[in-house]
Amino acid sequence: MSEPQDTSCLDSLIEENRLALHQLQTLLGKLTPAVYRYAFGPTRRQSLGKHVRHILDHYDALLAGAGVGSIDYENRRRDERLETEPSLAVARLVEIGTVLSCLEAHQSATLKVRYPVEGASGCLSLTTSLARELAFLTSHTVHHMALLGMMAESLGVDLPVNFGVHPSTLRFWRRDATAPQAAGSFARSSKPRLVLSD
Repeated sequence: MSEPQDTSCLDSLIEENRLALHQLQTLLGKLTPAVYRYAFGPTRRQSLGKHVRHILDHYDALLAGAGVGSIDYENRRRDERLETEPSLAVARLVEIGTVLSCLEAHQSATLKVRYPVEGASGCLSLTTSLARELAFLTSHTVHHMALLGMMAESLGVDLPVNFGVHPSTLRFWRRDATAPQAAGSFARSSKPRLVLSD
């Protein structure tokens, strides 16, 4: 039988995720639908909305799986409306933040994650915990937020210095007065603005 997870640890992980989702919600509040849907890259397959939808899908998978003891990140909802309608994405971010606040340490102390391996028949079933998956989601979300930040800034959206920066890096910046952020070298430069109409 597994030991219950430390409540303060779980609370900290939940708060890290909620802070990242709140930053994302703030970004979406600055975007027009046209900017949210704008297609980037030579193949025009990337958009801010697609990255946001991908982030939301992972939280949905965790929350659905935590209740039954098995998480499947591969079998995601992929609701295309979340890629094109920022107001729907904001509403979902708010819902997820609320549900995360209600998670408890005793919930599914031991979980399984389905992990498909290319060329293998079926999936691996990996043992994990709610805390471990929340730590994964922090890193996953912040990684995509860093990409979102670059994309949004290329369109002239102003972002705070800490947008898309992992909590471990933020802790380092606070500890180390010689860190680039503390020295001011992360100040945002002025960029030409691309204005997209709806």
